[in-house]
Amino acid sequence: MRILIVLSWVVLLSACTQPISKNSRQEYAVAMPDKFAADVALAVLAEGGNAVDAAIAAQFSLAVTFPEAGNIGGGGFMTIYFNQQADFLDYREVAPGAATREMYLDNEGNVITTQSLFGAKASGVPGTVSGMWEAHKKYGKLPWKRLVQPAVGLAKKGFVVPEKLAGKVSRYIERKQQNGIDGNFEDYFDAATQAGSLFKQPELAATLERIRDLGLEGFYKGETANHIVSYMQKEGGLITLDDLAAYQAKWRTPITFPWRGYTLITAPPPSSGGIAVAQWLGMIETVIQSNPLPKQNSTAYLHLVSEAGKRVFADRAEYLGDPDFIDVPQTELMIPEYIQSRAQDINLTAISATDEIQPGLYESEDTTHFSIVDSAGNAVANTTTINLSFGAGVVAEGAGFLLNDEMDDFSAKPGVPNYFGAIGGEANAIAPYKRMLSSMTPTIVLENESVKLVTGSPGGTTIISSVAQSILNTLLFNMDAEEAANSPRFHHQLLPKDTIRVHPGIDEATIQALKDMGYIIKESRFGDVHLILQNHGKLTAASEKNGRGKAAVVSIP
Repeated sequence: MRILIVLSWVVLLSACTQPISKNSRQEYAVAMPDKFAADVALAVLAEGGNAVDAAIAAQFSLAVTFPEAGNIGGGGFMTIYFNQQADFLDYREVAPGAATREMYLDNEGNVITTQSLFGAKASGVPGTVSGMWEAHKKYGKLPWKRLVQPAVGLAKKGFVVPEKLAGKVSRYIERKQQNGIDGNFEDYFDAATQAGSLFKQPELAATLERIRDLGLEGFYKGETANHIVSYMQKEGGLITLDDLAAYQAKWRTPITFPWRGYTLITAPPPSSGGIAVAQWLGMIETVIQSNPLPKQNSTAYLHLVSEAGKRVFADRAEYLGDPDFIDVPQTELMIPEYIQSRAQDINLTAISATDEIQPGLYESEDTTHFSIVDSAGNAVANTTTINLSFGAGVVAEGAGFLLNDEMDDFSAKPGVPNYFGAIGGEANAIAPYKRMLSSMTPTIVLENESVKLVTGSPGGTTIISSVAQSILNTLLFNMDAEEAANSPRFHHQLLPKDTIRVHPGIDEATIQALKDMGYIIKESRFGDVHLILQNHGKLTAASEKNGRGKAAVVSIP
């Protein structure tokens, strides 16, 4: 089928204003990164809460039980399909008011990489609490206090530390010590290195109680804000009381585009993910109009997807950033003619020279994601992050939560890659109160105005690959939820040159054939997909088995 990838506001409006199809069986589903958040979200849905209620409760729960990525000290994006409308909430962190474009450069103009990765100076102004507050104001059904209370209980009474979390905390402490990285992480998380132990976080519990009782002012003003700023002043960070008071989550128009008879709702700038997924799917679609569709995860398939990925990441570096600060050519990057022109020079038999791939003429990676569908057919795809595992590796003393190191997602110097190897340009340069470019891509796919797929993943720049491949696996290769979440994935992003990162499980003959073509293959896992798929009116849900997630579908009698 010849499908043209096009950003059309007519399609957007028509997709969002038709009556939503109810599930033929009354049921709801969650796919969460840990069992604690899953149980919290399921309890909210069982009580009559909606998908957004469940998302808010899960978000706060993850701030306690998933500390490497769940947070109140970071930010994220929430894609929503609710009561016949598509919506998008941007609660991404912003640079402090005192931030400058040269703040991570030495006297010779070279990037000091550790300053944007560790410690108080690496932290942007957190957006999570504002985001959840805005989501509740617009869509919440159950009381705010009801949704925050489960996290309070988990922090105050404690939770039993899973083995995988204990391992992550232990390895992080070891790496910090080996690399001489200072900070107070061990003071707060040493007790979490023992699997099966009860881990309590009294400072975090008190902060969550203030959020529960005072809402926004329980975080951005008063005692919690004073703790944050006091720590910043002590450790050389930049966030002030004025920065905290000024922060605002923003409602934005989601990217909505048609593909193979479906409508995709996904993340707009300051995420690069939505445009990237549209381009990636569009280029593959263009190629297979006149060439056979390669077998999933074959040599030809990995090469085709990687060739498209080179072009996606070249455009990302040149054009994408915070739309409140730069003019992002969103429409131009997604029109059919442009995507087709980008696909025309894809070489199906050899590797395109990296240095010849220019922009078109016109995240350890411990973000986390969850997916929810409620019994009315409303859906939430939420991706949230503090950037690297355990963020900046420091806790705001007195407030009990980890600070993010999202300032590394800016371009510290045009042309110099960040931690994830992504090249940045002027569009993503540091500026006060600017949102840093992101790869988070929470995505909802509709079929006949009913939710077909809810998907997302952590993983820095690999998020875009994970989301695109989860869509291709389910809707092009007809995999079920479990197969799609656990099928080995791969990632190529222009740089490092000719390098494909692959999950274990890709066929060895395929790997050798790619090496023979000239590719460098690096085997390592990335991402943690949590998706919900609807087939014939029945929901199925899956969380990637390598993580510690939980997916569940509940039928209502």
